[in-house]
Amino acid sequence: MLRAILRRCVREWEWLDRAPTVRLLKEPTRRIRFLSHEQALALLRELPLHLRYMATFSLSTGLRAANVTGLTWEQVDLSRKLAWVHPDQAKARKAIAVPLNDMAMEIVSHQVGKHPVHVFTYEGQPVKQVSTRAWYHALKRAGIENFRFHDLRHYVGSGTMLGVVGRCDEKRVNGSSPRAEAHGVDRT
Repeated sequence: MLRAILRRCVREWEWLDRAPTVRLLKEPTRRIRFLSHEQALALLRELPLHLRYMATFSLSTGLRAANVTGLTWEQVDLSRKLAWVHPDQAKARKAIAVPLNDMAMEIVSHQVGKHPVHVFTYEGQPVKQVSTRAWYHALKRAGIENFRFHDLRHYVGSGTMLGVVGRCDEKRVNGSSPRAEAHGVDRT
């Protein structure tokens, strides 16, 4: 950000003759947190129904929380078992085709008719936030520490779900390769 401002000072505003060199600090390696199959089941048992649906959908598709909460019916094609994330909603600003496995299809089918626009709702209103008090209480009751809703998306690539989502779909949904994840590279 600072370098961009300094370049603009030189190129656009002509406030400086040349931009000073700014050394970037190395970013710390991100953590990747996975749940075991047993932990995932324990968490799902403890979540209230609306969050359970959303968490199960995220577990089975690998979508980020914002993509799950923002999912609308125009982004879902039940006949083709497909959902998509528009470029303006994707972190990489590229459209994402999301194959819906049987688990995701079942979850989406339970949501039909609850809201005219949004797929996931609570008491008739679109869910805007998943990291709520109910989420944290469910984690505590399930005995899970240091875990965020975002970490659910890593479940797809952890090997636990490979029987449900194949490697090809995993790469498309996660936006990273199994090789990259095996080497600790997190592209999220």
